[in-house]
Amino acid sequence: MNAPEIAELEEQERRLVLAHFTHDDAWTLGTLLVELARAQGAPVAIDIRRGGQQLFHAALPGSTPDNDAWIDRKRRVVERYGCSSLLVGSRFRAKGTTFEESARLDPDVYAAHGGAFPVAVEGAGVIGTVVVSGLPQVEDHAMVVAALTQFQAS
Repeated sequence: MNAPEIAELEEQERRLVLAHFTHDDAWTLGTLLVELARAQGAPVAIDIRRGGQQLFHAALPGSTPDNDAWIDRKRRVVERYGCSSLLVGSRFRAKGTTFEESARLDPDVYAAHGGAFPVAVEGAGVIGTVVVSGLPQVEDHAMVVAALTQFQAS
């Protein structure tokens, strides 16, 4: 699976703005992600947060504690930059460098690898994150986008 172009990543973020995001919405989105992951046999961990509060977490068979560490690192990129971790990494690569080389942030704390996506609400902006870790980064990102697209349509 090839990485989407920057314009496509930006369009995903413009399109996937939610009308609201409650605790119940986090549960619905999280269980949707679990269902998608199970259908693919994906060994992922899933994390959903609003502000500083973790609203949903699941670790599927085959995932490891390393996935939780990746979740934290990717989530911090979304919290710092306000856009998906894949988009942040792609923007650095488009400039002929990498996040690790040029961001001047500790790579043990921040990872601009795909799988973390902002939870944005109309009129409020980015209020949280949804993160998947366990697959190649483009597939982590695609799983989140598919779940948010399905969630938004329901």
